[in-house]
Amino acid sequence: MDPQGGRVELVVREERAEDPEAVREVHRLAFGDGERVPALVDALRAAGGAVAPLSLVAAIGERVVGHVMLSACRLDAPPRLVDVLSLSPLGVLPQFQRRGIGTRLVARALAAAESRGIPLVFLEGSPDYYGKRGFADATKLGFRPPTLRYPPGAFQVAKLSSYQEWMTGTFVYSDTFWALDCVGLRGA
Repeated sequence: MDPQGGRVELVVREERAEDPEAVREVHRLAFGDGERVPALVDALRAAGGAVAPLSLVAAIGERVVGHVMLSACRLDAPPRLVDVLSLSPLGVLPQFQRRGIGTRLVARALAAAESRGIPLVFLEGSPDYYGKRGFADATKLGFRPPTLRYPPGAFQVAKLSSYQEWMTGTFVYSDTFWALDCVGLRGA
């Protein structure tokens, strides 16, 4: 509700110059692991890549309540490397979770990838959550994960309209994910 008692609508838009600190706060609270995920977002923003990163926020009024990032990665296919995207991270402030905000962010991210002619979007995440949002078990579709530390079913892919059958192989994260140790799970 706005101060005058009207409804304030959720808007999904590209991140603006004034949003980074709010985005950092979303991930600090959503992931609860201090600076690791906020540092990943900052580094991915700065890294660039063969495909420009896309950072989307969900805002209610001027308040950023959610964020998703798409960043350049590669698929090591037998004929050649293929530019693909990673959807990571996705975060929503805890008090705004379970309201469809993450779903809207994922849908907008996939639409943006589609409009850029990207054939595949990969992620590491819950098959229950992402399976309802256009993703499927990548291993069952013939892709190899970048690490053996993925929990069963967590390696996910969304095939977009420019995907071709020859595009199989090993998913390769950008150096940023490796440098910050944000690939797969470590420890128990």
